Amino acid sequence: MTTMLMKLINDYNEVAYAHHYIWGFEFKGTVYMAITDSTCLPFVCKLDRASRGAGMALRFCPTTDQKVALMAKAEPLCSVKYFAEMCDSCKYNKGETFEKMVTEYFGQEWVKDNVPFTKAGDIEVDGIAYQIKYQRATFCNEKSIANLKK
Repeated sequence: MTTMLMKLINDYNEVAYAHHYIWGFEFKGTVYMAITDSTCLPFVCKLDRASRGAGMALRFCPTTDQKVALMAKAEPLCSVKYFAEMCDSCKYNKGETFEKMVTEYFGQEWVKDNVPFTKAGDIEVDGIAYQIKYQRATFCNEKSIANLKK
């Protein structure tokens, strides 16, 4: 684990509202959701180059081994085929579609919003705010974190 990865995770945690996560990932033909707290971040996130000169980005791009590890906290949500059909039939991207499906799974009505991750989670369940991330999601980048910490 690199120092830069830990710095970006720590900086993100410092400004983030929610410190619990619902991770979405595909594994063996099924879309799963795994629920964890922020201690999982160093094990499921990686550094990547951000676009437009924004430095490095923190991303959720789980490897097969990481998906296997997340399986201990995961439950199936739907088939990959059904998820693809849902994505194809709506105007939202995979992350938004996953967020909608998770919200509905918990019996709540999903509404597309642009509330910053510093102000609220994506969903609240039993009084706990969660950020919802689907595989290949970007959390933040160095430039955005620096601006938030000013």
